[in-house]
Formats: sequence, structure tokens, C-alpha cells
Amino acid sequence: MASTITLTVGQEGQRLDKLLANALPDLTRSAVQNLIAQGLVEAGGRKAAKNAKLPVGAQLTVTLPDPKPLAAQAENIPLSIVYEDGDLLVVHKPKGMVVHPAPGNETGTLVNALLFHCGQSLSGINGVLRPGIVHRIDKDTSGLLIVAKNDKAHQGLAQQIQAHTFTREYRAIVYGPIKEDAGTVNKPLGRHKTDRKKMAVLLDSPTARQAVTHYFVEERLPGFTYLRLRLETGRTHQIRVHMASLGHPVAGDPVYGPKKVITSLSGQCLHAGKIGFQHPSTGEYLEFEAPLPPYFTDFLGKLRIQSP
Repeated sequence: MASTITLTVGQEGQRLDKLLANALPDLTRSAVQNLIAQGLVEAGGRKAAKNAKLPVGAQLTVTLPDPKPLAAQAENIPLSIVYEDGDLLVVHKPKGMVVHPAPGNETGTLVNALLFHCGQSLSGINGVLRPGIVHRIDKDTSGLLIVAKNDKAHQGLAQQIQAHTFTREYRAIVYGPIKEDAGTVNKPLGRHKTDRKKMAVLLDSPTARQAVTHYFVEERLPGFTYLRLRLETGRTHQIRVHMASLGHPVAGDPVYGPKKVITSLSGQCLHAGKIGFQHPSTGEYLEFEAPLPPYFTDFLGKLRIQSP
């Protein structure tokens, strides 16, 4: 499958790998670089280099290889499906479930469950046959995910995420009192310089990607603040890193929070409570909400009891 991209004002002069990673949001920077290295990106009919800088009006042709067979096996795992049609489904992922199979988590993932539920009907646009995943949430984050059943739906949804027209709202309980009733964190994120499993705010790194999180105080509690958060971008661990950078890490977060972890939460107290998007086939705007799960409401209740 080939895609053609014509450079517009603002895209000229950018490194090719950075430009394509932004223009094709369902592909990572490393995936784009692999395509360039394989000669699958052409500019003006010639193979392009990753550091090529092109003018406005230049045409790029990106050829995506046929998806590789997915090694994951279908598993009959119950799914909480909020909405489903021929193009997509919205799933309420529980805390503790991994989205994609990976070393150490080859089974029991959302993809394993989707393969059983959807059979052959999942998109393969991101280079692996039928995973369907348009965006991800962390293992210990609960909440809503959208899954594409075909490449057209996947592309349409990914374009909305890139254009920041895809609604993603979260609920979180964070450490400490936040003075402002609302605020915005606009700090670029990238891979941590020494711990590659972590993300970090990188203010002067060319590899960092813009990340914007808007937050709104819902309730002030003893030692904590209950927040509603809206993502403008969707980087790995974005909310967790942004809130930690303000000195208000998410409660229960074993990676970005204090060393003394609230073990009863079994991970960060973070819930993807709302998503909204324009249906890629009908154009209708759809919005879905998932109620707070018991681990979240139980912790809220304990904090409220302590309130004066």
C-alpha cells in the first residue's frame, strides 16, 4: 500500500524522518526510519535519505510493506465492549491488562482478546496483521480504547488524533494540593536518557516530541487532588510524566511517583474516562464515557472520609 504526501507550508525544510512521523501518526519514528532505510520512501521518483530536507510542493511516496502475520494467538477473554459496528469498536480495558503482546506478556492481552472476538476483521496498517489498535493506554491505566476493523477506519481515526480533534479525557488522583483550578502543561517528551523504559521531559532534545496536557481540578482532598485531564497530544506516559514534572505525580504510580508507593492501588490511579471522535465512515460525532472503576472510587471514598 502506497501513500502520497505533498509538502505544504510549514513542512518544508524538516528532516524527512521527523516530517513523516508527524504526517503518518500511526507509525513511530523508528518505523519511518526503517521504511527510509529499505528504500520505501521516494521523493521525485528517487529514494530519499532520512535527513533530506524538501521544499513546499515536493511529493513523497511512502510504500508500506504487506503486514507481517501476527504471532499472537486468539484467546477467549471477556471484553467490555461499549460500542461496535462494521468499522470499529470501543472497548473498556480493565486495569492490569496489557494492550499489545510483548516479551513477558505474550498472552492475556487486549490484542489476544480482540483476535478471538473480531476474527479476520482488524486493521493491519501499522505493519502487523490485524492488531487494530489505533492508540494505547498503559497496562495499569483503566478505560476506553478505540479499535479499527479496517485500514480506512484506522487512517481516518489516526488523522483525527494527529489533528487534535479526537477527544480523550482522563480522571486522576495526584499527590499534593494544586493551587490553580485549571492549567496546561506544554513540555516536550522523549525517552529518558539513562533509563530507556521511562519517558522524561526533554527541553533541549531534537528527538523530543511536543506534548500538551490540560488539567482541571474536580475536588481537593487531604494530601491529594482529584483531576480531570484532557490530552491535546498522546505521547507515551504523557499524563504521568507531565504531572510528575509539576511535583504532583499520579497516586500509586510506581515509576514516576514517590518511592513509597500506595500498593493498594496496584499502579497509577488513572482512568481514560471519555473518548469522542468523528466516525470515519458516517462523519457522525460519537462520544463515549466509562464510569470510574471500583479501585478509583474506593480510594476517593477513603480520602473523602478524611476531609474536614
